[in-house]
Amino acid sequence: MRSFRPLLALVVATALVIAPTAPTASGGSPPRAEAVSLGVPLSDVLLIGGTVARGPNGQTAIWNISAGAPAYLNAINPVNGASLLSVPLPGAEGSYTVVATPDGTMYVGTYNNGHLYRLRPGATSVEDLGRPLASESFIWALTTDEQGNVYGGTYPGGRMFRFDHTTGAIRDYGKVLASQPYVKSIGYANGKIYTGSLPDAHIMEIDAATGAKTELPSPPNLGDPLLKSVYDLSVRAGRVYIRVGGAFPMPMYVWDIASRTWVDEIPLAHGLDISPVGANGELYFIQASELREYDPATKTLTGTGLRFTGRIQNARSIGFAELGLPDYPGTSVVGTLWRGEEFRYNPQTGKSEIFLTDVRREPIEILALSGGDKLIYTGGYLNGGVTATDPKTGVGQFNRFSQTEAILEAADGRVWIGTYPEARLYSYNPAQAWSSPEYAPGPPGSPDNPKLAVNLKPVLQMRARALVEVNGKIAVGTVPDGDRLGGALAIHDPRTGETASYRNVVQDESVFGLTARQGIVYGGTSITGGLGTTKPTRESGTVFAWDVARGVKLWESVPVPKAPTVSSVTFGPDGRLWGVASKTVFELDPRHGTVLRSFALGTTTATGDIVATRDGVYVSIDLNKIYRIAPGRWQTPKLYLEHPHRRLAVQGGQRLVFSNGPELFRVDIGR
Repeated sequence: MRSFRPLLALVVATALVIAPTAPTASGGSPPRAEAVSLGVPLSDVLLIGGTVARGPNGQTAIWNISAGAPAYLNAINPVNGASLLSVPLPGAEGSYTVVATPDGTMYVGTYNNGHLYRLRPGATSVEDLGRPLASESFIWALTTDEQGNVYGGTYPGGRMFRFDHTTGAIRDYGKVLASQPYVKSIGYANGKIYTGSLPDAHIMEIDAATGAKTELPSPPNLGDPLLKSVYDLSVRAGRVYIRVGGAFPMPMYVWDIASRTWVDEIPLAHGLDISPVGANGELYFIQASELREYDPATKTLTGTGLRFTGRIQNARSIGFAELGLPDYPGTSVVGTLWRGEEFRYNPQTGKSEIFLTDVRREPIEILALSGGDKLIYTGGYLNGGVTATDPKTGVGQFNRFSQTEAILEAADGRVWIGTYPEARLYSYNPAQAWSSPEYAPGPPGSPDNPKLAVNLKPVLQMRARALVEVNGKIAVGTVPDGDRLGGALAIHDPRTGETASYRNVVQDESVFGLTARQGIVYGGTSITGGLGTTKPTRESGTVFAWDVARGVKLWESVPVPKAPTVSSVTFGPDGRLWGVASKTVFELDPRHGTVLRSFALGTTTATGDIVATRDGVYVSIDLNKIYRIAPGRWQTPKLYLEHPHRRLAVQGGQRLVFSNGPELFRVDIGR
């Protein structure tokens, strides 16, 4: 097997001055605000949905969707990894599912816009078929029948639909299971549709003609199905293969349709897909970090010698192809991995390899933004990655990594990275080479950098949403795992390696923002839970104060009644505590949490950031306006800059930085 090392991309941007908006004149306000583009610091390949089917040249191709703005449908030549076709999906950001009908038509279901797209044989652009169901914003899974009709599972309604391949008519089968908002996986056999749900593990059999629904019994060793989603589901040769859990190795159960019994349990199956049935009835999938051959008749697994490393080890497409290469005679197993690598294996020769394909890299939306003493740190949504960017030149070094929720440069120069999933916290030393065995390994023998410090999965947390340093320790604010309420505050001591975690610091609320002063951590919370599908028990976000030394909560306060989220808190240069909840910015007494002043500045419920520089407090409102509050008891917010943005931070104590999608901007205060 030929090995590879993930790419480290050097990101170079040309500074571009965006048309500025002068602030309203007020005492102490800077005379002018200019937003300077620093380019796109994060870009990479992310493949989720895929299949192996006839390609544009009439030969077998590997089809995948690469996430981006827009996403692209890609056809890859399995012989050399070259691009055969790459067409945009207008309005879509990505896809978990792409299927081929018997006549070679490709269908794609997308997330966020919930559209269905079609690429006919020989076409070089897709048809946007719109939303099959107006209420549904995610199409999670697709399957097809013998006539090429397409069946899809959706969110947030947990519904199923059929798209008639000939007429384009839509049939709405309604909500599959009343308690489940996600139809996460789907398959077809002999007039029956099989679906798997999320967040709970329910497997349904639906008659395609009548719509009648029957729930299959749970697998014998599944236990309580609550919060054990059916992540993958495939129907192969009269059997339904379901993998219960998540994106990491989990059990796969086998249901025999004819006998209506569970006939096997396969541990440590990686997903996300399994191959079609081979010439001798065999299947291939990734199990225990290796491509394995599975014989359904004898229930035996045979290793192929093709092994996978890193945190993410699952097939984004898998199938068979005739490669016509000397070491790959006859039919070979081919597929893709999440970063655009192709893997292949030949059963006759035992030859296997993994190599990079030509799938295009796409800009990554900035999810985490933090300003260090000299650099700007950005972390990516979904695709992940971390880049350190020079604020003057826009030059940055990109490193592959997990989805990054929060970044903090500590006083000693170490950079702390909060990630999704499992609410993991990593420590990164910028003075040493990046080497992540999970995502971007360095040369053999390289020390881990970033190094995993905390994993909060055992306390049921999923997102390390906020970070702050307090007395040499790192405080982490989190969002819970699955369909739960109740985030946590964790205090990690780098000197001892010990971590204290406190769930439900504010009952049934997640921790979205943190700041600290004199040994006290102040947090902003949200009424939402992990998946956002559990009904909140409270109606207002709060601010709380936590004494780190004593491990006790001093107070909690509701600064804006019925505002669901206090997204950010900070101390101004004059020592005053400020926060933002949707359209309202407020000042609190840090001793008791009493609201001293508040200002309703916006018109939406969009969450924003509030930050402090040496000359005042700056707050994001409506994701398109930044207001400044100068130091002083009687100063009021003044509009400073109008520009679309998502995250707002401070770099070097004197420069604002903000993101708009994948693009990074700076504002030099006082210029």
